[in-house]
Amino acid sequence: MLQEMIQLYWTRQEYFHELLWEHLQLSAISIILALVLGLTLGILIAQQEKFSLPVLGTINFIYTIPSIALFGILLPWTGLGDTTAVIALTVYALLPIVRNTYAGLTNIDPTIIEAGIGMGSTQGQLLWKIKLPLALPVIMAGVRNMVVMVIATCGIASFIGAGGLGVAIFRGITTYQLPLTYLGSLMIALMALLCDIILGYVEKRITLRVNGKITK
Repeated sequence: MLQEMIQLYWTRQEYFHELLWEHLQLSAISIILALVLGLTLGILIAQQEKFSLPVLGTINFIYTIPSIALFGILLPWTGLGDTTAVIALTVYALLPIVRNTYAGLTNIDPTIIEAGIGMGSTQGQLLWKIKLPLALPVIMAGVRNMVVMVIATCGIASFIGAGGLGVAIFRGITTYQLPLTYLGSLMIALMALLCDIILGYVEKRITLRVNGKITK
């Protein structure tokens, strides 16, 4: 099987590279949108606690919906194709970012906040110069989970007419070509693993820097 997969890749390199590029584009757009929306919501509910329960409750509910079902729910409004995939992936990716941003900002040592207030820091300065830097390791953990999840879930997007490596998986299943299915799945797994390793390194560097500042 491995030999068949290697042979298939070398004979259809352009096809797989095109699908890989489409997969990267769909994932990157969804990740960026989820980061912007998720960080904004996480900061908002951390600053305004009264909104935390309804926002987190709503996002938790959405997260319980199977990804393929979420694609189907959006179809009547956004139709087949990449747009539906991006919207579904973005919505599905919100929970790790919102939850970790909220947790990171609300679990900071109160004495550090009191020290900042005692030095005359405004609420904006407390947020940007104290709270967010200290919350970054927790936020990055959420980012790692979200990125891996988006890359993996993007493979299902082919079932609603979107591009990406899921196309190879879908065609392999419908035409009973196991090497095609396995190769598409392997490329998605390797992409997710590589991104997780890179973000893990970034997370470690951020954690070391934050811990270094705290101990000074």
